[in-house]
Amino acid sequence: MKIVSLTLNPALDKSTSIDRLQAQKKLRCKEPVYHPGGGGINVSRAIKILGGDSMAIYAGGGPVGDKIEELLKLEGIHQQRINIPHNTRENLMVLESSTGNQYRFGMPGAKVGEKVLQQCLNIIKGLPDDVEYLVASGSLPPDAPDDFYGRIAKIAKSKNIKCLVDTSGEALVKASEMGVYIMKPNLGELSTLAKKEEISGIEQEEIAKKIINQGKANILIVSLGARGAMLVTKETVDYVIPPTVKQDSTVGAGDSMVAGIILSLSRGDALLDAVKWGVASGTAATITPGTELCRKKDVEIIFKWLKEKK
Repeated sequence: MKIVSLTLNPALDKSTSIDRLQAQKKLRCKEPVYHPGGGGINVSRAIKILGGDSMAIYAGGGPVGDKIEELLKLEGIHQQRINIPHNTRENLMVLESSTGNQYRFGMPGAKVGEKVLQQCLNIIKGLPDDVEYLVASGSLPPDAPDDFYGRIAKIAKSKNIKCLVDTSGEALVKASEMGVYIMKPNLGELSTLAKKEEISGIEQEEIAKKIINQGKANILIVSLGARGAMLVTKETVDYVIPPTVKQDSTVGAGDSMVAGIILSLSRGDALLDAVKWGVASGTAATITPGTELCRKKDVEIIFKWLKEKK
């Protein structure tokens, strides 16, 4: 197995729809749809959709953890669950069909405990030699130290595993201080890394180059939302701009993007082509409803468009 994903703060994503949200009323929702969620889990699910394989390592507890495990089995995802003492969280997404507005309710994550955190580090230390890529993605549990992804990245580096970190806030800053193979920040997260309130389009390239020159990452893939992505290495700056699509839901778009990038790299594709696969996957995820990830057919159509674009 070339690719492993790690999710320390997963969630069971529940999505439903209603004609109109109204205060103080009993609201009758449509039949809910459940998906296993959280950064790395979504990455592994999208990799499977795209025709690849990975191992999803995640912390899960209680009946919700059981449900996530069951849903991953149904999707044919290779998994390793680390049992935690508390019930895993559930998130809720409600589509107001009369307006098209989407309301996303994220619940706080469960505490995992020091024993589970150490178990996670030991599992990464014990990964087999054929693992080439590790995706550490999503938020950290409330009781995990800010430098935990940094520790993961350090272990990965010692095992010659290329680590992609996709998180935010202090967890991202601490990981960058350890040095990461790939980071995938959005512009807000790039601002955090640069210790600035916000950054303009004019200075984003310079800031990204500075981060790489400081040894915080080998590769930066900056997510620009509907405008695609900026790829920055020591040698080059490239932009991958997708076609304009009618967005249905942005849930899972970033995770689909990571999945496309890592799967493509694991198959030996050139870095720029891998980012095109990623942008195609992320864009494809925005045209699916609710918490659904990308669809392979859509990804292939968008990737072909990106390849042919001059």
